[in-house]
Amino acid sequence: MKNGYLEDIKHQEDELAIQYLPAVKAMAFRLKERLPSSVDFMDLAAIGTEELIKLARRYNETLNDSFWGYAKKRVYGAMLDYLRSLDVVSRSNRKLIKLIEHAIEEYRTLHDEEPSDEELAEMLHEEVEKIREARVASSIYTVMPLSDQLHVGDEGAALATIEREELIEVIKDVLSHYDEREQLIIQFYYFEELTLKEISELLHITESRISQIHKSVLHKIRESIGA
Repeated sequence: MKNGYLEDIKHQEDELAIQYLPAVKAMAFRLKERLPSSVDFMDLAAIGTEELIKLARRYNETLNDSFWGYAKKRVYGAMLDYLRSLDVVSRSNRKLIKLIEHAIEEYRTLHDEEPSDEELAEMLHEEVEKIREARVASSIYTVMPLSDQLHVGDEGAALATIEREELIEVIKDVLSHYDEREQLIIQFYYFEELTLKEISELLHITESRISQIHKSVLHKIRESIGA
């Protein structure tokens, strides 16, 4: 009798997970749209599904009104944890990423467009493959929460001394110096989770310019926290 009862509960939990599998796949697809081709959609979906099943098996409906409301943030968090586990931003990559960003800004000032990987390799006297790897790492990290991105590199030590509330105030202050359209870029990218292409179509700004504004905001936040 007891075994039958436990099996029935497990069946109900698995049915709950199955019900929300399409939502997990949609979440993985949306995240994949913002990532380079080297990150596999199926890997993201599998990580999300695994977390969904775990959550369904420990969900208590007396404590949470909505299962998806309870699970959504945790499933997305599991996907981000997977991206963090790839450890794409190595110490050497961090230095190269910063060099690439500076080189891109200089090139854009002169040519009003971004350089190719080959052109960057020539400018920085690096192998093209290393340039590609660093740019992929940078692309993956841009989908992370702002707090993650601010921990990358030397500024991590400066950020560690700042309370969350203080950091929020710093971010608000930095954004207040940008115009409304530029503020919308940050809102759409981090809070609405739109792709660069979608933001470009909404605001009629090139993807290159959106990327430039995004990097500028991060740079000013780092300056404000003393990094």
